[in-house]
Amino acid sequence: MRSSSPHFNWPIRVYYEDTDAGGVVYHSNYLNFMERARTEWLRALGFEQPELKDNFGVIIVVHSMTVAFKRPAMFNDVLEVACEVLKIGHGSIEMGQKITRQGELLIEAQVKAAFVNAANFKPVGIPASIKQAMLQS
Repeated sequence: MRSSSPHFNWPIRVYYEDTDAGGVVYHSNYLNFMERARTEWLRALGFEQPELKDNFGVIIVVHSMTVAFKRPAMFNDVLEVACEVLKIGHGSIEMGQKITRQGELLIEAQVKAAFVNAANFKPVGIPASIKQAMLQS
């Protein structure tokens, strides 16, 4: 099932703690930036992470990811992290994510995230109200 949702953008500033000794963002921190943007996207849809676990009995886990590093981000840069739903399946979503600095592409990623039972981590379907919100965003 395809979604026609627009991009969701989340701004983030690079702090000193995000960088290596040369002032360049350490590669794994880009994953943190993308995770934060996905969490904020979900929040914008009206769902908090604890609510997913407490009310729906599910959590969302990253199943797989491909990342292409194009250009480095530096200390104090203001970045834009974009999320776009590419596909919504029975129990997973695929998202395209980009990190840019003033329109310059720094990172491109494809992320597949799966819904799993919070107690036993077995795959489950996306709860209907969550899927509906994703499709209507």
